[in-house]
Amino acid sequence: MEIEFAGEVVEWRGPAPYVFVVLPSDAADLVDEVKAEVVYWGVVPVRAWIGETEFTTAMFPREDTWFLPLKVAVRRAEDVDLGQVVEVRMQVGRD
Repeated sequence: MEIEFAGEVVEWRGPAPYVFVVLPSDAADLVDEVKAEVVYWGVVPVRAWIGETEFTTAMFPREDTWFLPLKVAVRRAEDVDLGQVVEVRMQVGRD
Protein backbone atom coordinates (compact mmCIF):
# COMPACT_ATOMS: atom_id res chain seq x y z
CA MET A 1 0.00 0.00 0.00
CA GLU A 2 1.28 3.47 -0.89
CA ILE A 3 0.15 6.54 1.07
CA GLU A 4 0.86 10.22 0.54
CA PHE A 5 0.25 12.79 3.26
CA ALA A 6 1.46 16.02 4.86
CA GLY A 7 2.46 15.81 8.51
CA GLU A 8 4.05 17.93 11.20
CA VAL A 9 7.58 17.25 12.39
CA VAL A 10 7.65 16.83 16.17
CA GLU A 11 10.15 15.89 18.84
CA TRP A 12 9.47 13.22 21.42
CA ARG A 13 11.76 13.01 24.39
CA GLY A 14 12.28 9.62 25.89
CA PRO A 15 15.70 8.50 27.01
CA ALA A 16 16.98 10.51 24.02
CA PRO A 17 15.28 13.02 21.73
CA TYR A 18 13.72 11.57 18.59
CA VAL A 19 12.11 13.36 15.66
CA PHE A 20 9.00 12.07 13.94
CA VAL A 21 6.40 13.02 11.34
CA VAL A 22 2.93 12.57 12.82
CA LEU A 23 0.48 10.89 10.46
CA PRO A 24 -2.84 12.69 10.05
CA SER A 25 -5.90 10.66 11.02
CA ASP A 26 -6.87 9.68 7.46
CA ALA A 27 -3.39 8.28 6.73
CA ALA A 28 -3.29 6.57 10.15
CA ASP A 29 -6.64 4.91 9.39
CA LEU A 30 -5.20 3.46 6.16
CA VAL A 31 -2.23 2.04 8.08
CA ASP A 32 -4.58 0.57 10.68
CA GLU A 33 -6.45 -1.28 7.90
CA VAL A 34 -3.33 -3.25 6.92
CA LYS A 35 -1.28 -3.31 10.12
CA ALA A 36 -2.31 -6.88 11.03
CA GLU A 37 -0.68 -8.07 7.80
CA VAL A 38 2.62 -6.19 8.24
CA VAL A 39 3.21 -5.44 11.92
CA TYR A 40 6.13 -7.01 13.76
CA TRP A 41 7.22 -6.33 17.34
CA GLY A 42 4.51 -3.65 17.48
CA VAL A 43 5.90 -1.52 14.64
CA VAL A 44 5.02 -1.18 10.97
CA PRO A 45 7.89 -1.25 8.46
CA VAL A 46 7.85 1.36 5.68
CA ARG A 47 9.87 2.74 2.82
CA ALA A 48 9.37 6.50 2.68
CA TRP A 49 10.32 9.52 0.60
CA ILE A 50 10.57 13.14 1.65
CA GLY A 51 11.56 15.27 -1.29
CA GLU A 52 14.19 13.32 -3.21
CA THR A 53 15.37 11.38 -0.16
CA GLU A 54 14.34 7.74 0.25
CA PHE A 55 14.69 5.86 3.53
CA THR A 56 13.45 2.78 5.36
CA THR A 57 12.23 2.73 8.94
CA ALA A 58 9.45 1.40 11.14
CA MET A 59 6.52 3.46 12.45
CA PHE A 60 5.42 3.44 16.08
CA PRO A 61 1.84 3.68 17.33
CA ARG A 62 1.47 6.70 19.61
CA GLU A 63 -1.33 9.05 20.68
CA ASP A 64 -3.99 7.30 18.50
CA THR A 65 -1.93 7.67 15.33
CA TRP A 66 1.42 6.56 13.92
CA PHE A 67 4.78 8.32 14.28
CA LEU A 68 7.20 8.06 11.35
CA PRO A 69 10.79 8.38 12.63
CA LEU A 70 12.97 10.86 10.75
CA LYS A 71 16.62 9.96 10.52
CA VAL A 72 19.15 12.77 10.92
CA ALA A 73 20.45 12.10 7.39
CA VAL A 74 16.95 12.65 5.96
CA ARG A 75 16.44 15.84 7.95
CA ARG A 76 19.77 17.24 6.79
CA ALA A 77 19.31 16.22 3.14
CA GLU A 78 15.86 17.82 2.93
CA ASP A 79 16.47 20.70 5.39
CA VAL A 80 13.64 19.61 7.69
CA ASP A 81 13.10 21.37 11.04
CA LEU A 82 10.84 20.84 14.04
CA GLY A 83 7.36 22.27 13.57
CA GLN A 84 7.58 22.10 9.79
CA VAL A 85 4.88 20.33 7.78
CA VAL A 86 6.42 17.96 5.23
CA GLU A 87 5.03 15.98 2.32
CA VAL A 88 5.63 12.25 2.70
CA ARG A 89 5.13 9.36 0.32
CA MET A 90 5.49 5.91 1.80
CA GLN A 91 4.99 2.24 1.05
CA VAL A 92 3.67 0.28 4.00
CA GLY A 93 5.11 -3.17 4.68
CA ARG A 94 8.29 -5.01 3.90
CA ASP A 95 9.63 -5.29 0.37
